[in-house]
Amino acid sequence: QVQLVESGGGLVQPGGSLRLSCAASGIRFSIYTMHWYRQAPGKQRELVATITSRDNTNYADSVKGRFTISRDNAKNTVYLQMNSLKPEDTAVYYCNGVNTVVLRNVWGQGTQVTVSS
Repeated sequence: QVQLVESGGGLVQPGGSLRLSCAASGIRFSIYTMHWYRQAPGKQRELVATITSRDNTNYADSVKGRFTISRDNAKNTVYLQMNSLKPEDTAVYYCNGVNTVVLRNVWGQGTQVTVSS
C-alpha cells in the first residue's frame, strides 16, 4: 500500500520551532523527489520546499533561511525543520512524493501547524 504519513504539527508560539516528518511506505523512496506544500485557510496550496533524489534542495522565498528540508532514505522519511516561525506560517502542511519515471504522484493527509501567541 502506497502511503505518506505526516507528523509533528501542532501549536507553537511565534519565534518557535517545529520539525515535521513524513514517513513513506509502498514506494522506492530513495528515487522520489519529495516536496512539502502548505495551504492556509482561503488560500491556494503553495510549494514550500523540495528535495531531489540527489539531495538538491529548493525553498520558497518566504521560508528561505528559516526552514530546512532533509531526507533519510534508510528510514524512508523526509523532514521539514521549521525555525523562527511566524503567524503567517500557519497552515496545513502536506508531504508529496513524485516519480516522473513511473508517473506516480503521492500525497499525505496533511498536518496542522498553528503559530500563535
